[in-house]
Amino acid sequence: MKGIKTISVAVLFLGIFQIHAQKKETDTKKKEGIQQKPVDNPPKCSNIKEGTFLRSNYPKNLWYMTVKDNVQTEYYNDGKDFVKSTMVFIDDCNYKSIVIENNNQQDNRIKVGDVFSNKIVATQDRYLKVENKIDNDQYHFILIKVK
Repeated sequence: MKGIKTISVAVLFLGIFQIHAQKKETDTKKKEGIQQKPVDNPPKCSNIKEGTFLRSNYPKNLWYMTVKDNVQTEYYNDGKDFVKSTMVFIDDCNYKSIVIENNNQQDNRIKVGDVFSNKIVATQDRYLKVENKIDNDQYHFILIKVK
């Protein structure tokens, strides 16, 4: 299952969700920083239950995911390839993804029946930090809910 790293959880968590930005003013007034919104407390885990998601630092043509009716579909290669999983929720923030279909003929690292344990560890607006475990490997990645 070591190959899972490159497909399912390739982006490691590199920092908290939003990039700090500064507001530039054209006059001589002092520069003022934009306030970063705090992390949701408690996390808004229900955000994962439906929508379209991107990964930070991944263009949509490389990877995106849709979730509807407890079915998670990850699309690769401009949507030509996909891995479909059923989502079984343990509680609001913990769920298992069980692979039910993989049409990617060129990459057989993910197989029907593979089980991924997932936990939403933090949310902030439309950003979700997810902890993913498969076998003895653990990864963190950021999802951005775009729809």
